[in-house]
Amino acid sequence: MNSRQRRGVILLLLSVLCAFGAFAGVLSVISDVNSKVGPEVSAYRLARNVSPYTKLTSGQFEKVSMPKRWLSENAVTDLDEIEGKIAVTELREGSLMQTDMMVSSPELKPGEQEIAIMIDAATGVAGKIRANDKVNIYATFEGEQDGDAPQSKIIVSNAKVLDVGELTALEPRKDDRNQAAEAVPITFALNTLDTQRVAYAESFAQHVRLALIAPGSDGTISPGDRTYTLDKDK
Repeated sequence: MNSRQRRGVILLLLSVLCAFGAFAGVLSVISDVNSKVGPEVSAYRLARNVSPYTKLTSGQFEKVSMPKRWLSENAVTDLDEIEGKIAVTELREGSLMQTDMMVSSPELKPGEQEIAIMIDAATGVAGKIRANDKVNIYATFEGEQDGDAPQSKIIVSNAKVLDVGELTALEPRKDDRNQAAEAVPITFALNTLDTQRVAYAESFAQHVRLALIAPGSDGTISPGDRTYTLDKDK
């Protein structure tokens, strides 16, 4: 083996040693990163904005993977944790969901029933009613006999809202040109008598409207003020 061949062999060996050194360095960096980052776990990020007191559903979230050590202790890592919960504040798109951003949905008290009715989006304080709000429920009726004046009645005062659903398009009836094109399902917690009043109004009233009561206010109406006819202003 001449000197040129020896130099070639030496350079080849040096190249192999350098390659092994670089490979060992890469493995060392990967090991160091893994030791600092740790294992990854699933977390859930808001796919869109969610209004306060809105019922939480799986469709509002998207799954992401993150290092476990980067997540707070109260981060939601399982969608079963949102079952039966509502947002306590406005949730922004892209935010990671945490347990302190939600609370359990309000439950019925003894003697209460849950009833849901469709409310015209334009006349039902559109966009302002949330779960846990209190409202007065108004219904307008035609006169009972020919010549009788139409009446507006407060059929339930201080009705507790349990849930506000999604805006729903209604299929118009041929016999009702004044029917709303869109409505929102709103769920109330009411006693038996008030539940019957709401069911009756939904079936027979011309319109059912909601009046939002200011927080901390008493929306109770005296018996003499529960019915209104136009002649009261004459």
